[in-house]
Amino acid sequence: MRILGVDVGGTFTDAVLLADGEVRTAKVPTAARQADSVLEAARAVGADDVERFTHGTTVATNALLERKGARTAFVATEGFEHLLHLRRQTRAHLYRLCAPHPEPLVPLERCVGVRERVGPEGMLEPLELGSLPPLDADAVAICLLHSYRFPEHERAVADELRRRLPEAHVVASHELAPEFREYERASTTAADAYLGPVTARYLRALSFAAAGAGLPEPLVMRSSGGVATIDEAAAHPALVLVSGPAGGAVGAARVAAAEGFPNAIAFDMGGTSTDVCLIVDGVAERASERLVGGVPIRLPTVDIHTVGAGGGSIARVDAGGALRVGPESAGADPGPACYGRGGSLPTVTDANLLLGRLPAVLAGGVALDRDAAERALGALDPAAVVEVVNAEMLRALRVVSVERGHDPADFALVAFGGAGPLHACALAEELGIRTVLVPEAAGVLSALGLVASDERRDLVESILVPLAEAGELPRKGEADLRYAGQSFELTVPLQADLASAFHAAHEARYGYAERERTIELVAVRTADVRPGPSFELPRADPVRATGPCLVEQRGSTVWLPPGWVGVRDGSSTLRVTRA
Repeated sequence: MRILGVDVGGTFTDAVLLADGEVRTAKVPTAARQADSVLEAARAVGADDVERFTHGTTVATNALLERKGARTAFVATEGFEHLLHLRRQTRAHLYRLCAPHPEPLVPLERCVGVRERVGPEGMLEPLELGSLPPLDADAVAICLLHSYRFPEHERAVADELRRRLPEAHVVASHELAPEFREYERASTTAADAYLGPVTARYLRALSFAAAGAGLPEPLVMRSSGGVATIDEAAAHPALVLVSGPAGGAVGAARVAAAEGFPNAIAFDMGGTSTDVCLIVDGVAERASERLVGGVPIRLPTVDIHTVGAGGGSIARVDAGGALRVGPESAGADPGPACYGRGGSLPTVTDANLLLGRLPAVLAGGVALDRDAAERALGALDPAAVVEVVNAEMLRALRVVSVERGHDPADFALVAFGGAGPLHACALAEELGIRTVLVPEAAGVLSALGLVASDERRDLVESILVPLAEAGELPRKGEADLRYAGQSFELTVPLQADLASAFHAAHEARYGYAERERTIELVAVRTADVRPGPSFELPRADPVRATGPCLVEQRGSTVWLPPGWVGVRDGSSTLRVTRA
């Protein structure tokens, strides 16, 4: 079986081809048009007669972050037109009273109401479609009160708008996120509508270009760690907002399990950002909600924490004289100064080169210019630049481990991305982690995760009843539970004694449990999963190295500080431990 995975990053586009047990990899610089990079990477890896093609894209993410989506309107129950603008009462920044929230995706003048009212027990006022005003928009998001339980009014409004605006992208909240909490449901629906036209154009163009290149129609990586068809991703682009990083978490889980570590932390440092994710019992942890560009997205997603720290992160001295690194990045064009493409600002990659932690030529054939790096850094100490960026990534690793009640010493650290293996040992030492795993395909592990991904469709049912009254529940999946009176819930795997599991989870997270208190079942989450292809990574040449030294791999470079030893014997993964 020949399987292709292509992941588009901010600096490089990576391709992995699995063909009859052989793994081929390639890296090409990311072009302004992502589809061009995808096809170039496929050609570079020699993709022909491919049976399965999986793609991780940042088109939806970039459009949301850069606010380059469609002209969107928002339809709510009359009297709730301001929902996107009222938000929650939380401040944008805890200690800055005047810090503004990100602007909503839909301006107030395009937020309208329709006369109707549904309560938790059913209809209170009938729907009056005649009260729906004319709309001038390329996309429309609909979020009516309690439509997660009674979607009939929303369906009627959606049908009416699709009749009035046949060219517009119309999304109703019950189709996408049928959960209670109006604001988060509205925010998710607005983002999905806003991103629909731009994402659909890209995916249709990519599908057409892939067919012209002899490739099958791509499957697109979902934020939840599975893959979706082109039609599914084009209809609901909010499902693929964390597409590429989710592939990295899947790949890291495969690598860790193959090395006998069911518990691990995925550490993916690329050119623009660093993504970290906890892996427990061989599975990347998932969350039901996350912020993307300041916008709440209430959809299942691999629980990835992202910081603006990468190889291309720019170093500078602020007005107070402190050294700062990131989140601004030199990206792929012009890139770090040492790439020799006209970049003149100092970056983490330039600092690593001057510290002797990079070879003369990177994967992808990028020759490094040491003189240009020296000119860019000037008086900045390269060791200090690395220390500052390490501190930022250390905070991210603590967020997914220590802050959630886990001891990092109980986990292995899976380091990947072009820059991850350069910094992994220093971070592991700070966290007390004893083993670092660096796969041979570290530089393209996100693309390898795409190759390995399951086909997955997530389902959620809002229930909101005492657990004792919930009746029979599915055998597999997850339940959102809380004590009666609490505002937020914990997600627990479905099992025979669900109450005991919730008490234990609450005690682990918050330090106490109230075993006599009523438990409420908020929602049940299930997934229809078709397993991805099974394969074994081919063995790589044996290696034994003792720090301080470099270990060069096909897609990345490993830096072993003094006191660390790297051994690869019988697998494709370098196992790094303290001497």
